[in-house]
Amino acid sequence: MVSLSNLEVSFNGTFLFDGVTFMVNPRDRIGLVGKNGAGKSTLLKIVVGQQAPSGGQVAVPDGIEVGYLPQIMKVPDGRTVLNEALTAFAHLQALEQKLEHITAELGARTDYESAAYTKLIEQLGDLNDRYHLLGGDNREGEAEKALLGLGFKRTDFARPTSEFSGGWRMRIELAKILLQHPDLLLLDEPTNHLDIESIQWLEDYLKDYAGALILISHDRAFLDAVTNRTIELLLGKAYDYSVPYSKYVALRRERREQQLAAYRNQQKAIGKTEEFIERFRYKASKSNQVQSRVKQLEKLDRIEVDDEDTAALNIKFPPAPRSGNVVYVAKEVQKRFDEHVVFSGANISVERGERIAFVGRNGEGKTTMSRIITGHLPCEQGESTVGHNVNIGYYAQNQDDLMNGDFTVYDTLERVATGDIRARLRDILGAFLFRGEDVDKKVRVLSGGERSRLAMARLMLEPYNLLVLDEPTNHMDMRSKDILKSALLKYDGTLIVVSHDREFLDGLVDKVYEFRDGKVKEHLGSIWEFLQRRKLESMRALEAQAATPKAEKAPPPPPPR
Repeated sequence: MVSLSNLEVSFNGTFLFDGVTFMVNPRDRIGLVGKNGAGKSTLLKIVVGQQAPSGGQVAVPDGIEVGYLPQIMKVPDGRTVLNEALTAFAHLQALEQKLEHITAELGARTDYESAAYTKLIEQLGDLNDRYHLLGGDNREGEAEKALLGLGFKRTDFARPTSEFSGGWRMRIELAKILLQHPDLLLLDEPTNHLDIESIQWLEDYLKDYAGALILISHDRAFLDAVTNRTIELLLGKAYDYSVPYSKYVALRRERREQQLAAYRNQQKAIGKTEEFIERFRYKASKSNQVQSRVKQLEKLDRIEVDDEDTAALNIKFPPAPRSGNVVYVAKEVQKRFDEHVVFSGANISVERGERIAFVGRNGEGKTTMSRIITGHLPCEQGESTVGHNVNIGYYAQNQDDLMNGDFTVYDTLERVATGDIRARLRDILGAFLFRGEDVDKKVRVLSGGERSRLAMARLMLEPYNLLVLDEPTNHMDMRSKDILKSALLKYDGTLIVVSHDREFLDGLVDKVYEFRDGKVKEHLGSIWEFLQRRKLESMRALEAQAATPKAEKAPPPPPPR
């Protein structure tokens, strides 16, 4: 369907990638993976035509529609949420005009037996099929379904898009792209702005999607649920595996182990052959054997081992000082902004050593509650109490609020470091992949992933016994997330984490607080147990909703006597 041949991208003579070649087939579900900076987003821009490669070509056949959701885009204002979503169907107007034109022409013609008339009939049928496939009969219903699935409420449909944050407007753009039903979907980190329920809806939608998909995501559970093929960009090369992400990880490990074993055996054999050649090179009686082995070496197909990117974070949280048994308590807490009540009657209890997740749809108050706990926000009603000897380390979702863009990477740590740790700042930055000239970069020029690493490095400067982490994995690549999770599993303090990444939370937390419809509800158990219960609760709610009209329906009047 779409082919990429020997693609090259270079900047100032340095290759980002080189010789990337693969084919995208109909119904392919491709997960495009690799560490941050490997060129994944650049590759999508080349496929969609927004960026030209330094070499090679992309072939997209005529008539193939490509839908593209970048990580960052300018979203329009001036319409309501629903009307903006309905702009996805602008292409249906052209179809309707063609249908009307052909219908009028058929009505005016009388050459019913001619080939031209038959061709028009066939064209009308094809256009009708496409019109129905693209949702022409039920545009508003399809738009509402997509918006509801992505987390909007019906009361949001008539609100101007300008009232929503950038993340919510990105959801509108995603809905528009899905409603257009392109032949090839290119999605760059679509889950960054979604909560768990919206991610699960998008999973189900993409599983049944009729077109092909190339997906960039650092959400392992999402990749495993949606993709059937994985292409890794590693040190400028592309490696193609016909399996979902988790199976790819296992296959890649096996492949490298086999390569290393074969390489070692071959090197051992080469060493023995070279030793024989050197030993008997000048012995006339062995000259034929020596020449034979020299030719063997010249013809030998030497095994190469795939390069491996060994750069990785090195995170270890300092030992946590002992706090009191009760770390934090919220009693009947309410928070409002102007007239909008975010939540009320919130009761939260955190004991020493607990590992807790805050989950729920965006805008329900997870970040607000985190900021109340850390003292960055007051509450209007109720009690918010931090326990005895509790020292809180806070990772904010928006690092721009906590870091000055005019400071350098080194300055950012130096200004908060105290005592002996000041002598180890460069070592700490090195553990977070800031090396050499990187430490002199201004914060304002850092990428999202680099800012996340710098913010996490700040948490290493002091031994906290309560970590409050708000979406810590949003800009992290897969390997960095795994290393962070491993470090948190070894952390001996108390943990509260706001996240929509199910795989990251799996095995990390043992209690969940759900923020939903202005209330906060406690769920004991793992994140998967919580999700299973919520799914059942949702089904029961749907069944109850379906049963209510029947129960309320008035009985028919008795027949006349």
